Amino acid sequence: MWEFVVVQPVLVAPDKFKGSLTAAEVASRVSAGLGVPTVELPVADGGDGTVDAAVAGGFTRVTIEVTGPTGERIPASYAWQAAGTAVVELAEASGLRRLPGGREPLTATSYGTGELVADAVRRGAKRVVLGLGGSACTDGGAGMVQALGARLLDAGGDELPRGGAALAELARIDMSGFLDVSGVEFVVASDVDNPLLGPHGAAAVYGPQKGATSDDVRTLEGSLSRLAAVATATHGLVGAPERRSSRRASEERANEERSGRDHGHEHDDTPRAMGVAGAPGA
Repeated sequence: MWEFVVVQPVLVAPDKFKGSLTAAEVASRVSAGLGVPTVELPVADGGDGTVDAAVAGGFTRVTIEVTGPTGERIPASYAWQAAGTAVVELAEASGLRRLPGGREPLTATSYGTGELVADAVRRGAKRVVLGLGGSACTDGGAGMVQALGARLLDAGGDELPRGGAALAELARIDMSGFLDVSGVEFVVASDVDNPLLGPHGAAAVYGPQKGATSDDVRTLEGSLSRLAAVATATHGLVGAPERRSSRRASEERANEERSGRDHGHEHDDTPRAMGVAGAPGA
């Protein structure tokens, strides 16, 4: 006697296999191998493929021309929902895959990501989800705010060139021409929690991935420290505290002591300045 079995569709929701397959490609191959009805839904962690995942989930792709990390004009996309939510991916405009001439850790910029954000805001975005990860630059987001209208000035009042290394000469941030983002909610999508500075900071941990030598890392560390000091002194910006229980913090410290490693958890529910450097303009 024949027995009929109804197979419910299987949800296939993978992330990318970094450096080899996109999330959509993984989903397609897994579905083909299963041999049963499937629903493919690529996902992402904020890095490469975040826009693709949003589009797969029903968003519309918007493509414009922006500035790549090394200055070339490139097409880049963000995901748009008619209700007013935009998903912007740092790697899409400012990522490692956008380096036709090779990695330039000292001068690479996030300017193009700011251009995506600006386009979304002008389109009427009320909520911008910014996915972090996979970038080619170590500029602390300076390029993004430049694209949004901020002027980063040296002690003589001249605008700084783009890129992380130039921030060593930062003396003042002029926000008078900044795009009006009042009423826009910004949400950061990231799967890591790193401090800006120090041995577990942006330059030390991620700089080498972007082509930075040991000397470059020291240069970028100093530049980010300068950016943090000027932003703190002129705009009152501080690092956000990590919200975790004292019990969890104690457990983490005990685990680190047992393993003999320090993972760089620098937050203890106390807001702190994002970095330390000389007085602005000094």
